[in-house]
Amino acid sequence: MEMTRSEELLRIDPPAVLRRMEEVLKEQVFRQLKKRGVVVGLSGGIDSSVTTASCVRILGSERVVALLMPERDSEGDSTRLGRLLAEQLNVKSVVEDIGPLLEGAGCYRRRDDAIRTQIPEYGPGYRCKIVLSEAADRRGFDFFHLVVESPEGVQQKTRLSSEAYLEIVAATNMKQRARKFYEYFHADRLNFAVAGTPNRLEYDQGFFVKNGDGAADVKPIAHLYKTQVYQLAKYLNIPEEIRRRPPTTDTYSLPQSQEEFYFSVPYEQMDLCLYGVNHHLPAREVSEATGLTVERVDRIYSQIASKRRATKYQHMRPLLVEDIEGPALD
Repeated sequence: MEMTRSEELLRIDPPAVLRRMEEVLKEQVFRQLKKRGVVVGLSGGIDSSVTTASCVRILGSERVVALLMPERDSEGDSTRLGRLLAEQLNVKSVVEDIGPLLEGAGCYRRRDDAIRTQIPEYGPGYRCKIVLSEAADRRGFDFFHLVVESPEGVQQKTRLSSEAYLEIVAATNMKQRARKFYEYFHADRLNFAVAGTPNRLEYDQGFFVKNGDGAADVKPIAHLYKTQVYQLAKYLNIPEEIRRRPPTTDTYSLPQSQEEFYFSVPYEQMDLCLYGVNHHLPAREVSEATGLTVERVDRIYSQIASKRRATKYQHMRPLLVEDIEGPALD
């Protein structure tokens, strides 16, 4: 199969990548954290699949536990594909339905109440998602729209007020935090560490929930662009059905791609733009590689910088009034 432009520029040597990951991960898990293995939230997506398979390759299947954590808005394939990979890797998998926890916390009720401030008829049988405004229509600020679908399949789209957007996102963020609740329960009972699953694009651009999917003890693939994660997936023999599955947020009841919600362009192009920023490449060179116009690349460069500023707090530790020196370590 012919390689894409992003694969050519971001080509990796998978065995060398895994050797480096093994050197670091064993040091982190066994010696720094003094844990016996890792727990991974396995969604059936490419990032969690590669994280799980890499940990199995490095630590051994007996030192990896995969958690499958569906809820009522989850895609049906998520649990099935997660089970498929867990069986292939011969790792123990545990299913934790987070729906009751979310119901008790008011996740769905709070979200639906916020949606009804925009679309009053929203109710049982309706589905929804949030989408980013089209890039061609934006000048300066990003806008978000709410898309809902009636039980009869009729869709409507409306621009969200900032208040409604924030409340919907705050409610749905409970899903990532609920999953982390169970990950740390199992990690604590097993004396394991929690392995996070963000790739470099997500980590750099703050595409995670603070104290939700952003919380982890180790993040084995955060140095890899998503294009490189796919290369590693092929080497690790991740099932083709998972490798061909389009990246989604798996958060809303309507199918939602990552570019719809956060990234504006597919990951292949976004990877190259981020690579261009990181290596100080002029927009013209990235334009030639991506097929995007120079103006579009300039716009994405600005978006990358803006998201770094806006999500800086997500990477920050808790702030203290005064620095506190910890005890000396042997």
